[in-house]
Amino acid sequence: MITAFLPYGGSDYTKNTIDLLKKSNVVSKTYLLVTDDNIDKIDGCEFLKVEDLTSTKTINLIIEKSVSENILLFTKDNKYEFSQFALERFDKVIASTGAALVYSNYNAIKEGTLSPHPVIDYQIGSLRDDFDFGSVLFFNSKILKSYKNENEYTFAGIYNLRLHASRNGEILRIPEFLYTTIETDTRKSGTKQFDYVNPKNREVQIEMEKAVTEHLKKINAFLKPSFKEININEKTFEYEASVVIPVKNRVNTIGDAIESVVSQKTDFKFNLIIVDNYSNDGTTEKIKSYADKDPRIIHVIPERKDLGIGGCWNEAVHNDMCGKFAAQLDSDDIYSDENTLQTIVDTFKKEKCAMVIGSYRMTNFKLEEIPPGIIDHKEWTPDNGRNNALRINGLGAPRAFYTPIIREYKIPNVSYGEDYALGLMISRDYQIGRIYNPIYMCRRWEGNSDAALEIDKQNTYNLYKDRIRTIEVLARQWKNKNEN
Repeated sequence: MITAFLPYGGSDYTKNTIDLLKKSNVVSKTYLLVTDDNIDKIDGCEFLKVEDLTSTKTINLIIEKSVSENILLFTKDNKYEFSQFALERFDKVIASTGAALVYSNYNAIKEGTLSPHPVIDYQIGSLRDDFDFGSVLFFNSKILKSYKNENEYTFAGIYNLRLHASRNGEILRIPEFLYTTIETDTRKSGTKQFDYVNPKNREVQIEMEKAVTEHLKKINAFLKPSFKEININEKTFEYEASVVIPVKNRVNTIGDAIESVVSQKTDFKFNLIIVDNYSNDGTTEKIKSYADKDPRIIHVIPERKDLGIGGCWNEAVHNDMCGKFAAQLDSDDIYSDENTLQTIVDTFKKEKCAMVIGSYRMTNFKLEEIPPGIIDHKEWTPDNGRNNALRINGLGAPRAFYTPIIREYKIPNVSYGEDYALGLMISRDYQIGRIYNPIYMCRRWEGNSDAALEIDKQNTYNLYKDRIRTIEVLARQWKNKNEN
């Protein structure tokens, strides 16, 4: 009924997992995926020699060797313990629903402590290659037998397989904790979230982009490089540009941000709009002390008290004092030098685009560079950037917008992912200009809102971004269907 495939590098606890599988009434055969010939044989299983664990060659071999109704794939060589009748539970869910892929919540042992690790539901917009399924996946063999590999992948084999599964059946989460394993990646969330833009992972990212692009074509959500044109001189503004800073309780950092803006050297008139979202830690008084000395600083305290960061942005760009271009600066970051704003506006004029996204340097609070260093999002290309944007978890910084466009679209009134949602919407119709030199300093410190998130908060954020992608995939399918 089930053929199990388990990566094996010689770990002692693998034998315990094999014993658990042997005792199960639903596992007919177990294969160990090995990359080394010099490993002692283990009773009750068969070795499969593979070059790696993530290639299409390995996936094809798994499909070929499976003669059962379902495939149990472990994606990590790790310690596993199953809850009562867990394998039967997985098996029956696939048998009774015909789902293509089933996964579950799990318990994680992290630094010696056991804690629940819930995962989130899969949806059409769950296109991130780092989507957290856990490390125990149950595939429907019938659906996998229809898998045809158009491209050879070294890193994107499993990713491409689950995209295939999503096109041919349901991907279901069982909201139960069906197994326990060791958490091997103990880094903080604020560190892990930048893996996808780490230059060291460039080869991996190229493959992932290729896989998702083919997937989008097959579900009719791929957009060709054809864009609406805009006339950036169509409307008149008193100011050529405005820097927008939404802020709440950043008394220790807002001064640096303000000074970073007022020191900008430009050949045009600009101002700074700070939307102070009812700070109570001294931030309001600090902003006022700057605004009293510099008429370019517009200190806005909104009437509404239900605003997130996106809502604060709406307050700024709909303000009569907002310039033709609205440039982002977070309240705990700074611009790289005095030419950042000029560079942004020059890019708008050169490329006549609706949005410009720059590159930034990751630093600590002392402005010392920290890994992964420069985040330039070179994966964004004029031809395919807006398609690959559905796979990655952000678009870069600083972000700037042609104000008439952002006024038309409106920004989601949330405090996480609002910029990503807006960028996806704009890219559906308009070209986005890019600046690949670092013009922004993203300062990481313990007070950052995403420095060390608990799993529930991570899931909330990821679920929202996946929903944003779902909306965008559906919108692009609708656009392609009705483009004539």
